[in-house]
Amino acid sequence: QVQLVESGGGLVQPGGSLTLSCAASECIFSIDAMHWYRHVPGKERELVAFISSGGLTHYADPVKGRFTISRDSAKHTVTLQMNSLKPEDQDVYYCDAEGVELAPGQDGDDLWGRGTQVTVSS
Repeated sequence: QVQLVESGGGLVQPGGSLTLSCAASECIFSIDAMHWYRHVPGKERELVAFISSGGLTHYADPVKGRFTISRDSAKHTVTLQMNSLKPEDQDVYYCDAEGVELAPGQDGDDLWGRGTQVTVSS
């Protein structure tokens, strides 16, 4: 079964940077939109950023100007560059893929990763 796998999380000091990456575990024909969310138990899941198949991007207000989402459509990967990290950015980050086509004409379910922990602490 195709999955998304996130990587790049870890511990960083306030003001530091991390780059999160997300890739599909198997070959996929195409993906429409890709998203990054963050969520810890007891809190609402928050959309951090998304990028469409055409490269249009959207960011949550708390991360505008600090985070950058990008994708490699040929490799079906999405990256989140996080700069000037703050303690309130600490969370588990998940990637999501919508409009998945496993093969030409074969639609698949939306895909989620298992998350990667980002810890911002001095």
